[in-house]
Amino acid sequence: MRGGGIRARKALGQNFLTDRSVLSRIAALVSAGTGERVLEIGPGKGALTSYLAEQAGRLVAVELDDRLVPLLRGSFADNPRVTIIEGDILDLDIRETLARYGTPPWKVAANLPYNISTPVLFRLLDVRDLFTRLVLMLQKEVGDRLAAGPGGKEYGVLSVLFQLHFDVTRELLVRPGSFHPVPKVDSVVLSFVPLAQPRVDVGDEDYFRRVVKASFAMRRKTLWNCLKGGALGVPTDGIRDALARCGIDEGRRGETLSLQEFALLTKGLLAAGGTLPPRAP
Repeated sequence: MRGGGIRARKALGQNFLTDRSVLSRIAALVSAGTGERVLEIGPGKGALTSYLAEQAGRLVAVELDDRLVPLLRGSFADNPRVTIIEGDILDLDIRETLARYGTPPWKVAANLPYNISTPVLFRLLDVRDLFTRLVLMLQKEVGDRLAAGPGGKEYGVLSVLFQLHFDVTRELLVRPGSFHPVPKVDSVVLSFVPLAQPRVDVGDEDYFRRVVKASFAMRRKTLWNCLKGGALGVPTDGIRDALARCGIDEGRRGETLSLQEFALLTKGLLAAGGTLPPRAP
């Protein structure tokens, strides 16, 4: 792959993966067979793209860096199964974009910079029905949050929402020397397999998200203090009563609640008249 003269842009959080053994492992985890469709987010100079292009029936790669798009298009000009899109994945309508290139299901491969990893993860979460598998390289700190269980400092909103809808597996630790330029932190490869149904019944998913986000809004505060300021549509006495009926001590912190307890709490608050605030026009 050409492109050795193109330097990484710090503003884009670029660190190009160069370790062939890691690239091969990621491609094997994606495991895109003939006829399968893959979305690659942030192909960079095309190192992983080359592996995926050998496997996939259709590969759509979205690249933001306008210096790299001509390189990628030139490199894969002879492969009609590969499409390079110039753009920001956060600005694209993922569902509409992929519909132009094939019907679901799709798989996803990505090396996500730290500065956009959380918003991209939420975008993928919202269109999870399109996918059968996601294989994502993330900064280890973000990966730890996604795979964390209750009780630890890594456990948070991402942990709860992704574990509601995916089987999350930590596949591979990637050291800084596998990249150029060399980052200061480790990375991790995680795979995500969407569940046919949510792991637990949460009653109303939009409201569940609001409850979870409110519970982690002030990590040093008690659950009671977080929820009463969470715009949940329940008066303070109602929140206290709901916690008591669910058997959840109001003095606990959000990070101690399991997925099942968050579901129970959401239903309790809904039963107490909980509603979401009106959406802005």
